[in-house]
Amino acid sequence: MRASLLHRRDLFHSIPGGIFGAALASLLGADDARAEDSAPFADLKPRKPHFVGKAKAVIHLFQNGGPSQMDLFDPKPELDRLHGKSYADKLAGEIEFVKSAGAIMRSPFKFAKHGKCGAPVSDAMPHFAGAVDDVTFIRSMHTTSITHEPAVYMIQSGKITPGRPTLGAWVTYGLGSENQNLPAYVVLDDPKGLPVNGVENWQSGFLPPMFQGTRFRSTGSPVLNLKPDTERPVPVARAESELLAKLDAMHKRDRPNQPTLDARIASYELAGRMQLEATDALDISKEPLRVQEMYGIGKEPTDSYGRRCLIARRLIERGVRFVQLYINSHIWDTHSNIAAELKSACDRTDKPTAALLRDLKDRGLLDSTLVVWGGEFGRLPIAQLPPDKDERKAGRDHNKNAFCSWMAGGGTKPGLTYGATDELGLNAVENRVSVRDWHATILHLLGMNHEQLFIEQNGLKEKLTGVEDAHVVKGILA
Repeated sequence: MRASLLHRRDLFHSIPGGIFGAALASLLGADDARAEDSAPFADLKPRKPHFVGKAKAVIHLFQNGGPSQMDLFDPKPELDRLHGKSYADKLAGEIEFVKSAGAIMRSPFKFAKHGKCGAPVSDAMPHFAGAVDDVTFIRSMHTTSITHEPAVYMIQSGKITPGRPTLGAWVTYGLGSENQNLPAYVVLDDPKGLPVNGVENWQSGFLPPMFQGTRFRSTGSPVLNLKPDTERPVPVARAESELLAKLDAMHKRDRPNQPTLDARIASYELAGRMQLEATDALDISKEPLRVQEMYGIGKEPTDSYGRRCLIARRLIERGVRFVQLYINSHIWDTHSNIAAELKSACDRTDKPTAALLRDLKDRGLLDSTLVVWGGEFGRLPIAQLPPDKDERKAGRDHNKNAFCSWMAGGGTKPGLTYGATDELGLNAVENRVSVRDWHATILHLLGMNHEQLFIEQNGLKEKLTGVEDAHVVKGILA
């Protein structure tokens, strides 16, 4: 074995032009090189779903921090009537900061009904309000933790603990990708910073590493170190690629059942294919100016989120299976000054989100693309006061018992509001939807049975929805 390794090293150094340029391009000899993998799905080739699904791809707009449901999509007249009444004593165990808990607080925003469906949306989201006829609201979401980190793990992976595959990893594991020249699972995180739990939001966990999310930058080179330092003639580059693919295959045959090695080789192969296509996919300068303006590109505070929403549409057009957008830290975590802070979060995201829905619909992509919006939990109906007890600076604390998310396209029923909370927005009480139900429904819309999508792990059939009950929310299906 030692002689063999030295022989390979000498051979690599002898390749004309060096290994560095060829390494990126060679890493895609996946068809033959991955044939002996032991994992049930060990490549990103497109796979047939369990049944014909309405959606082919997902755009997940993750609003980390916990958007306030009663200030955006779930108006509560009782909060107006009871504003200022004490209620904190009834919420023991449901609030994190008991000392700062205040009285019942009305929303600082005004609601109006919009669209033919008459869905109520607050004036914090004027652009999105025009898209409600294409949206399915789920008002009765609930989760298991009032703390950001475990709640984010839950919404991403179905468990409140780290180390498990995320939703995007499961989707690409089950369906592969329609485009072998781009990653199947792309992450467009905020240049201002990572969300809570960092890169664990798009990890592959115990699935093969090739199913983890790939971060793309929305400006400049989409992936650092993607292109070689020096260009080679196409025949030379192709020869290097073919030779390296054969060497990789030989190397793998002597080292079976090593998913990390498989993923590393696959990533280099993909990098070679991405050199042209990724740059093209992220070049929004090719879009008409009116489209860029519709997304709010070139203006603040919408430029960054608008760029990433437009890139998401361009990636979906090119066959990427799962695209995930993040906002830095958790801007929706409005513990104080909710009137200003929530409005600021909406100002950054409202116009780009509405533009994405409109753009997908105009291009005939919304029917086959599932757009998902929401955070990890909701907010409480009482005020959270600052240290100086100034009610004008009040916000809302975390609430795991009720929050609102929405879906659009991909086989959902447009213009529908599903489920309900109580008169204060404190608890989901009608057609309650757990995070596991939410996961099962997303998989169903893609044509996958959540019970049949699994991988053997330590003698167990591990699934996104775990061993607890999970049900497809049939009431939102078109």
